Amino acid sequence: MGSKKGRTMVEVGADGVAVITIINPPVNSLSLDVLQSLKESYDEALQRDDVKAIVVAGANGKFSGGFDISAFGGIQQGAVQQPKSGYISVEVLTDTIEAARKPSVAAIDGLALGGGLEVAMVCHARISTPTAQLGLPELQLGLIPGFGGTQRLPRLVGLVKSLEMMLTSKPVKGEEALGLGLVDAVVSSHELVNTACRWALDILARRKPWVATLYKTDKIEPLGEARQILNFARAQTRKRAPNLKHPLVCIDVIEEGIVNGPKPALYKEVEAFQGLLKSDTSKSLIHIFFAQRGTSKVPGITDRGLVPRKVKKVAILGGGLMGSGIATALLLSNYTVILKEVNEKFLEAGIGRVKANLGSRVKKGQMTQEKFDKTMSLLRGVLDFESFRDVDMVIEAVIENVSLKQQIFADLEKYCPPHCILASNTSTIDLNLIGKRTKFQDRIIGAHFFSPAHIMPLLEIVRTEHTSPQIIVDLLDVGKKIKKTPIIVGNCTGFAVNRMFFPYTQAGLFLVERGTDVYRIDRAITKFGMPMGPFRLADLVGFGVAIATGSQFIENFPERTYKSMLIPIMQEDKRAGESTRKGFYLYDNKHTASPDPELKMYIEKARSISGVAVDPKFVKLSEKDIVEMIFFPVVNEACRVFAEGIAVKASDIDIAAVMGMGFPPYRGGLMFWADSLGSKYIYSRLEEWSNLYRGFFKPCAFLAERAAKGAPLFSPENSYGLSRDGKNPRICSVSYPPQFHRVSYFSS
Repeated sequence: MGSKKGRTMVEVGADGVAVITIINPPVNSLSLDVLQSLKESYDEALQRDDVKAIVVAGANGKFSGGFDISAFGGIQQGAVQQPKSGYISVEVLTDTIEAARKPSVAAIDGLALGGGLEVAMVCHARISTPTAQLGLPELQLGLIPGFGGTQRLPRLVGLVKSLEMMLTSKPVKGEEALGLGLVDAVVSSHELVNTACRWALDILARRKPWVATLYKTDKIEPLGEARQILNFARAQTRKRAPNLKHPLVCIDVIEEGIVNGPKPALYKEVEAFQGLLKSDTSKSLIHIFFAQRGTSKVPGITDRGLVPRKVKKVAILGGGLMGSGIATALLLSNYTVILKEVNEKFLEAGIGRVKANLGSRVKKGQMTQEKFDKTMSLLRGVLDFESFRDVDMVIEAVIENVSLKQQIFADLEKYCPPHCILASNTSTIDLNLIGKRTKFQDRIIGAHFFSPAHIMPLLEIVRTEHTSPQIIVDLLDVGKKIKKTPIIVGNCTGFAVNRMFFPYTQAGLFLVERGTDVYRIDRAITKFGMPMGPFRLADLVGFGVAIATGSQFIENFPERTYKSMLIPIMQEDKRAGESTRKGFYLYDNKHTASPDPELKMYIEKARSISGVAVDPKFVKLSEKDIVEMIFFPVVNEACRVFAEGIAVKASDIDIAAVMGMGFPPYRGGLMFWADSLGSKYIYSRLEEWSNLYRGFFKPCAFLAERAAKGAPLFSPENSYGLSRDGKNPRICSVSYPPQFHRVSYFSS
């Protein structure tokens, strides 16, 4: 299981301390090979007469990033045999390391996450650097800590803090860990191993306490109080993550240790971990982690050996909500930013928005006033193009007006240097149209951020058939540096996210006109796991934007759009969504939404224009049918996006749905979820609705083909993707690399 390159190394110093170093780059992950090697190294150190004490460290400034997640896939698919129950947790960590007759100290630098922290907690003391990150993020994978973390962390930091760390998957840094009791001392990196060695010898000489963490009790509350804390955590978890079971399992296992003792609870922890590893939630979240890491691997682009050029100065055109948000994201990563507007009033407002964005971080304690001032000093506001002569990249973020954007790009070519990246933040307009008056179209690229741009994690990088691979590599690098997850998509109306999800609200309008209640639809969709239903989303976006983008899809895909006059009718009556405090909902001063009884009047008017009558079966439509009639058209459009080569890889569609639209990651993304239902089932439902209600539900050719074969929509062995020239679809292999980043699925 896992990588065969992982190992540990033993070095015994003149002081009699054996330093066992974990070696498995890049983050010293704990494959079974590493864990077996760790046990063998410990056995050797315990048997050697010249070894008095032991220090465990990680190579290259990282203790351990945790268990090798690439191994989980093999277990889930049945290709790899799981180790016998309790082998790692009990035999290796508890009975070999923690129960050893020679003391051990963990020397923690860089990372001690998941299994890495669990290894550190079985040592008799822990020394850390100030900036090291310590945490148990297993719940991000639909799992619980499986190497004793549910038992040892509460005994070191207390029940309340341990619950917070596990349920939110948030790590703590070394300084905080010291205050919590998770580590015993904090020292600099260059002093770390020597300090740990001296500490281990002090434990041996009884100058420092020899503590078996598993049996500590001073941080655990009395049983009655502990149960109150655990029950409160359960209630909060059910409220915050009602569709998830594994956080509740984690709480149950923690309680088992408090009630019946930690050693029996270790076996319960292992049993629960192994059960969760087979769950759909874990499979989905592990898929999302792999998929997120895979977005930056682009066939024909990132495999050419191109090196990203340095981007130091970026110009933003437009200081509205999007432009100011993009500027904020760049400033936070120390880019010099020029913000251009058309007049002083707009420029002042744009700079004010950036100040407000950064100011909110100061208020939350995420940024010091000194850092705020330094960051703002990187921003300069201008009213002309003269300052653009030495910029490395321009991002246009003006209103969605084709002729305006065309003129801007023609002007940019006159003022910007030849190497400058010319990017547009357009959400729907064809880039070829935007660059129609531009000579050097190889520099034109889409940089589609999602609002609010300084918070939302996704960046759609849109390439045309002319875009230079170097420009793509450059923008990928910028995306990573501003902490976005970039996905490469092809050029079409709506690109990937907006095109896939244009049926989302249209399907809702279809149901409403036939009698389904607006608020029942939104409740069903939020219960499914979306942050908001289609109508609450329409209010948030604003009816002006909804109509403008909707018209693009109606114009380009007339045969498969549902045309309802409901939103235009409401807008005519000066309802524009949340910004006017009236849309599908009513809004108070705090932006709290409540149902509007007057909505029925607008629905009846729209219904009469559409020539549609109330259908009793739609009035009583089940939650399951609501979810399917909203999402199956979205899946259908995603199939087209994939088959046409707009998305580079199948997994990119899942990331686009999760990070761009808030599709629940614990369902694995849009297509992963669709495959859990089966292509045959989705096709049959769409075909049934298409026969009854015509074009909007008509299954696309790709979906029909997969259903006829009884095949998954997107199997790694047979997946469509872009050809190397970025123009035509072809069959390609999709592979998921073994690293990934965190995705947060608990609301804050």
